[in-house]
Amino acid sequence: MEPAHTEPVRTERNDRLGRLGEAVTRRPKRVLLIGALVLVVAGVLAAGTLPQLQLARFETPGSPAVLAQEELAGLGSGPPNVTVLVTARDGDVDQADVAAAAGEVEAALDAEPGIEDVFSYWSSDDWEVLRSGDGSQALIVARAAGEATEARALVGELSAEWSGDRGPVTVAFGGQEEVFRQVSDEARRGFGLAEAIVLPGVFLLLVLVFRRVVPAALILALGVVTIIGSMGALRIVAALTDVSTFAANLVLVMAIALGVDYGLFIIARHAEGRAAGLSPARAAAEAVRGAGMTVLVSGAAVSASLLGLLLLPFPFLRSFAYAGVAVVLVASLGAVVVLPAVLALLGERLDLSRAALPTTPTGWFERVARRTMRRPVVYVALAGVFVLALGAPLLGLRVGPPDDRILPAETTSRQVQDAIRADFDSEVADSLFALPSSGGAWTAEQSASLAQAFSTVDGVAEVHGGGERYVDGASVGPSPETFAAPVVIVPTAERLDTDPYGLVTDVRTTADTWNADNGNADNGNAGAGQGARAVVGGYPAVLDDYRSALVERLPWVFLFVLVVSTLVLMVSVRSIVLPLKAAVLNLLSLSVLGGVLVWVFQDGNLSNLLGFTATGTLDLSIPILMFCVTFGLSMDYEVLLLSRILQEHDSGRRLEDAVARGLQLSAPLVTTAAGILALSFLVYLSSGVVYLKMVGLGMALVVLVDATLVRLVLLPASVKLLGKANWWAPRWLRAPEGRQGARPQVAPAPVREETTV
Repeated sequence: MEPAHTEPVRTERNDRLGRLGEAVTRRPKRVLLIGALVLVVAGVLAAGTLPQLQLARFETPGSPAVLAQEELAGLGSGPPNVTVLVTARDGDVDQADVAAAAGEVEAALDAEPGIEDVFSYWSSDDWEVLRSGDGSQALIVARAAGEATEARALVGELSAEWSGDRGPVTVAFGGQEEVFRQVSDEARRGFGLAEAIVLPGVFLLLVLVFRRVVPAALILALGVVTIIGSMGALRIVAALTDVSTFAANLVLVMAIALGVDYGLFIIARHAEGRAAGLSPARAAAEAVRGAGMTVLVSGAAVSASLLGLLLLPFPFLRSFAYAGVAVVLVASLGAVVVLPAVLALLGERLDLSRAALPTTPTGWFERVARRTMRRPVVYVALAGVFVLALGAPLLGLRVGPPDDRILPAETTSRQVQDAIRADFDSEVADSLFALPSSGGAWTAEQSASLAQAFSTVDGVAEVHGGGERYVDGASVGPSPETFAAPVVIVPTAERLDTDPYGLVTDVRTTADTWNADNGNADNGNAGAGQGARAVVGGYPAVLDDYRSALVERLPWVFLFVLVVSTLVLMVSVRSIVLPLKAAVLNLLSLSVLGGVLVWVFQDGNLSNLLGFTATGTLDLSIPILMFCVTFGLSMDYEVLLLSRILQEHDSGRRLEDAVARGLQLSAPLVTTAAGILALSFLVYLSSGVVYLKMVGLGMALVVLVDATLVRLVLLPASVKLLGKANWWAPRWLRAPEGRQGARPQVAPAPVREETTV
C-alpha cells in the first residue's frame, strides 16, 4: 500500500509562491477589490484601443522598392493602388455613352482629395492595355495617398458611392487597397462570428468537464478578464508604436487558450487539495504553491516564442508579439493571484466533487504511459513516422505573394482581379518602375535606352520611357502621358500570376546590367549614392523585398525562439537534456503544421470542401506567425506535463512511476484544454479569408497532435529511453541544494492515493 501522499520538495522559489498564495487567500476580498479597480481602468483603456490600431502594407523599411517609392514621392507621385473596372452592359467601351459614364467616374475620383494620378483607357488615347480583349471592359487606375488605414477607408467610401450600375456601365473597385480593405472587413466579420461562437462554446465544454456552472464560469471569466486587460495594455503600446488591427484578434485566441490552460491547472490543484481534506482557503493557497511556478514558467516560454517576431522589421508581425506578451502577463497574474482569491472566497459553495479532474494518480493516462514505456523504441518509431509523414509535404513549400484570392470568389475586389486575369493581357496597376536614385536625372535618351532594355525581359508586355513605348526591344509609338516615373514596365498578366518574384529579379538584373554599362556597377540596386543609377520599385518589387526580408530573418527568428524558450526551460527544470528533448518534440509538432499548410492551402487539397482558391504558393507571413504561436502553445503543454513529472520524480519515485503518475495527474487537463482550443480554432473555417482558414485548420490539427500523440506517446517513450540522462545538468545549472536532479520546482499538492496491492 502506498503512502497517503509524499512530503513536498521545498525550495525558496515555491516557498515564495506559497507565501503569495497564503497572502492572497487570507484577504481575498481586498485582493478582488484591487483586481476590480485594475479591471475598470483596463476596461476604460480597452474601450479606446481599436481606433488606435492601424492597418499595414507589405513594405520593408529601407528596402530597394521602398527607397524607389520615396524617390517617386519626391516627384509628387507613387505606384497605383486602386483599379476601377468599368463594364459596358450593352456593346463595348468605345461607345460614346459608355465613355461619358466612365468619364464621370474618373472625374469624381480625380476631384477627390487623397486620390491622385488618375488615368483611364479613355483619357490615355485609348491605350489598349487598359481594355479587355473582347472590348467589353476597361480600367480606371488611380492612387490612394497616405497611410494604409486612411487610404483604405477613403477607397471604401468611394467604392460604396460609385460601385454598381451607373447608366450604361457597371462599376466595381479593385486594386491592392480595396483587396486588403475587404480582407480586413471579412476578417473582422470572421472574428465577430468566432467571438459569438467560441465564448459560449468554451463555456459549454467547460460545463461538461466540471459538471457545474460555477467553476466553468470562473475559467471563462479568467479568459474574458485576460482579453480586457490585454486590450488595455495594447492601448498603451499603440501610443508608443504602430500596432496592427489584427493584434486584437490574437488577443482573443491567446486569452482563451491560456485562460483555459492556467485556470484548469489552478482549479485542478485546488480540487486535489480539497480531495485530500484541506480547507478551501488552504487548498487555494496550496494550488498557488503547487501550480504557480508551472504557470509562470509556461508564460515565460510562450512569451519567448512570441518575442521572436520582434526580429522582423514589419509592424504587422511585431504587433502580435506585443499582443501575445500582454496576454501572457495578464493571464499569469489572473491565475496565480485573482483566481485563488475567488476560490478562497467561494469556500464550500464551490462544488468540485463531480468534476472530471484528475485527483488520483492511477487511470487511463497512467496505463497508456506504462504501456508506452514498456516498448519505447517501438512507440517512438511508430509515432515519429506518423508525425513525419504528416509533415512531409512541407518539403514541397513554394513561397509566393499574397493576392486577392485569399478572399471569397463572390467578393467584389476579387471579381475585379479575376476579370483582369482572365480578360486583360497586362497588369497596368501592378507595373514596375525605374528612376534615377537620390535625386539624379536622366536625359530622354537614357530613359529610352533603359526602356528598350527592359522591353526584352520575358514577361514584360511593354515599357514606357523617353516619351516612347517599347515592345520586344523596338519602339511602337509614343507613350501615353500618364506616368511620373521616367520608365514604367508593364508586366504580362501571365508572368505576374505565375512568377512575380522571378519577374522582379529579371528586371533588376537588367537594371544592374544597364547601370554597369553606364559606369554605375557598384549600386547593387540599393538606392544610395549620386548619379543616374536605375533603381526599381512598384508593388511587385515591394512584395519581393518583403519576401526576401522574411526569408533572410526567418532563421534568426527560429533560432531565437528555440534558444530562448529552451533556456527558460533549462533554468526551470535544472536539466540540459529535457529542454533539448522538448525542443525536438515541438519541432515535430510544427512539421505537422507546415505539412498541413502546404498539402491543403498551397496544393489545394480539400479546397472544394473548405471553400477557397489555391494559388500554388504560400505567403510566409501567416505561417511565421502560426509557428511562433504554436511553438509557444507546444511549450506550454510541455511545461504543464513535465513539471508534474519532475515533481513526482523529486519526491523520490523511480522514473517509470514519476512519468506515469505525472501524466495521469496532468495529461487530462492538457488534452481537455487542447480539445477546447482546437474546437475554438475550427470556428475560423467558416471565415471567407484563406488566412483565417489556415489558422483554423492548421492550428487545430497541430494542437491535437501535439497534446495527444506527441505528449502522450513520444514524451514518455523518449523519457524512458533517455533514463538517468534526463536529469543531467552541469554543476553551474544545478539547484543550490547541490544534489543532481534537485530543481527549484514547485511542490506537489497533497494527493489522495488509491490503494494498490
